[in-house]
Amino acid sequence: MPMFYYYWDPTYILVLVGLLLSLGASAMVNSSMRKYSNVPNRSGITGGEAARRILNNEGLYNVQIECLRDEKGDHYDPRTNTVRLSYSNYNNASVTAVGVAAHECGHAIQHAKGYAPLNIRSALVPVVNIGSTLSMPLIFLGVILSWNQVLIQIGIWVFALTVLFQLVTLPVEFNASRRAVEKVEQYGLLTAQEKGGCRKVLTAAAMTYVAAAAAAALQLLRLVLLFGNNRRRD
Repeated sequence: MPMFYYYWDPTYILVLVGLLLSLGASAMVNSSMRKYSNVPNRSGITGGEAARRILNNEGLYNVQIECLRDEKGDHYDPRTNTVRLSYSNYNNASVTAVGVAAHECGHAIQHAKGYAPLNIRSALVPVVNIGSTLSMPLIFLGVILSWNQVLIQIGIWVFALTVLFQLVTLPVEFNASRRAVEKVEQYGLLTAQEKGGCRKVLTAAAMTYVAAAAAAALQLLRLVLLFGNNRRRD
């Protein structure tokens, strides 16, 4: 069958749906982040200060906090016990900055308490990094080699690991956000009204992970539909 068929294959609708979900979730989080980045918190506490206060109150004095030069990239690195905040979130005293900082501290608390989904996700990282690189080459190599189903199936299963990673990520992110909202209230970092804004920011951010998981699952379904049978296509 000519390659033109694959270019116009109807299963591309699955890719389109995944793309639309991702774009919608990205627009939602950008809107919420931008809105509450312009809302100063009454405590006047910056994201960096909020992170240090949460970590100290949790007894996590060993967790470091770093300010990134970029405007994005907030994350917690379990390998070095470091919360890294974007430049704006580290230095600004906004509702968004405190919410994001608290979320990353939520991951540090998960790590300290041995939260199982976080441990599973961390264990999957090296496998997924390799799998995301090799899955498509393995599938297309199998197609080139007269539809070699061994290579094709290995490629599909390797890609399935990335879907598993996305699914495991969901409870990790939602739990970190729940912990974040609890801590900003427990330690008086935000008022009740500001906490509502914080929750909106973190919910919007969580939806990006839901969209990513859905997009990955749809792509896996597409690969199975296109390549997952045992018949050679002419």
